[in-house]
Amino acid sequence: MFNTFEELKSFCREQDIKMIDFKMVDLIGRWRHLTIPADRFKEKTLKDGIGFDGSNYGFAPVEKSDMVFIPDIKTAAYDTFVDVPTLSMIGDVYVIGNPHRRFDQDPRAVAVHAEAYMRSTGIADEIRIGPEFEFYVFDHVNYDVKPNISCYSIDAEQAEWNSGGSEHNLGYKVPRKGGYHTTPPMDVTYDLRSRMCMLLEERGVGIKYHHHEVGGPGQLEIEVNFGGLCEMADKTMIVKYVVKNAAFKENKTATFMPKPLYDEAGSGMHVHLHMFKKGKPIFFDENGYSKLSKTALYFIGGVLKHAAALCAFTNPSTNSYKRLVPGYEAPVSICYATANRSAVIRIPDYARAPEEKRFEIRNPDGTCNPYFAYAAILMAGLDGIKNNIDPEKEGYGPYDINLYHLSPAKQKKIKGLPTTLEQALDALEKDHQFLMEGNVFSSKLIEIWIKKKREEASHINKIPNPAEFGYYYDL
Repeated sequence: MFNTFEELKSFCREQDIKMIDFKMVDLIGRWRHLTIPADRFKEKTLKDGIGFDGSNYGFAPVEKSDMVFIPDIKTAAYDTFVDVPTLSMIGDVYVIGNPHRRFDQDPRAVAVHAEAYMRSTGIADEIRIGPEFEFYVFDHVNYDVKPNISCYSIDAEQAEWNSGGSEHNLGYKVPRKGGYHTTPPMDVTYDLRSRMCMLLEERGVGIKYHHHEVGGPGQLEIEVNFGGLCEMADKTMIVKYVVKNAAFKENKTATFMPKPLYDEAGSGMHVHLHMFKKGKPIFFDENGYSKLSKTALYFIGGVLKHAAALCAFTNPSTNSYKRLVPGYEAPVSICYATANRSAVIRIPDYARAPEEKRFEIRNPDGTCNPYFAYAAILMAGLDGIKNNIDPEKEGYGPYDINLYHLSPAKQKKIKGLPTTLEQALDALEKDHQFLMEGNVFSSKLIEIWIKKKREEASHINKIPNPAEFGYYYDL
């Protein structure tokens, strides 16, 4: 980490850095980048910024699209995936002015403002977030959509569907839904995951562990250490960049799609979180339910109250709702419980020490823009604390039972998550005031998000699905 421009330039001289690469986050949550020769990077750049077309990022209208980004040198790190020695850093988006003004639709700005708002309430001065990253690594993928064709095809050497292959088949295949913690030689991506984790550690992303996940055809998980909200949003982008590029470098392909395979486990991005004030945990109470304080339970109440609207940011793809179905350890019921993976909010039973006491939100997935998703979760939780939303009194639980085994009559009493992206957007349209407290989310940002996501869902829903031919072709 560099604190001054001189420290950064000294590193560039010592490491013979030739290029400086800047990465910005667009509205949807993808990194974009622009690169300049290292000699062109001056201290003046940190004040004036570098101009770019904001309309192509989904931010500004074409007629008023000139914007600048200003690099955050504290995020600078060596990029190991390029041949020319390159230092890469994240840029913050600004509206051109004298001085430049932070752009309120910049995802990173939203995350920064959410943390500032949290501190202004006096409730806590720190939130610590720990995401779990689930993803698939395949050996081959192709897809096509034309007026006369709609298809995709995926292959993974370790998948059980290759058990009858005749070319260089050594017989070790992972059964369908049977990959959890499987070992080599079936776990053919073990070394790749270790290399991914070593690269992440080099980039300042601390690793808790990695393992093979449930999905037989190459579903993997990397869990990272906790950090602040904006910090972990940055690190989420780094994780996705490293995972995808490390796989690509070894002639494999990685995806964070929630449901790339039919009838296999989907990939989520469970978010663990807890809060502190002056270094002391505020989520612990020896006598509370599952040793949670009233503050923690109110936070849970806020998240569950706004769960449907949150899905528009935490599960923002049409594919997200193919994962959020019963039977695959993905939550569908808006409730909370201890050690229960069928609930939206699970309280880990193993985290019992005061400084470890936390809960996880299980519905988010890797298609989210992490800056928006983490900020929205925090805003919902703060709303719950401010308004004393008791999740038990509101009927959200606790449900310390397998919710999938409840009778249909009892299941009807528990509210469910949206089943489509359109339903999540409907909920956000009706319920977004909590996001706008402290000017964290702007009404313009919410309006643009809903519009773009509705257009996306409408386009995808117009495409005939191959399965429809099986159901309807002969009718």
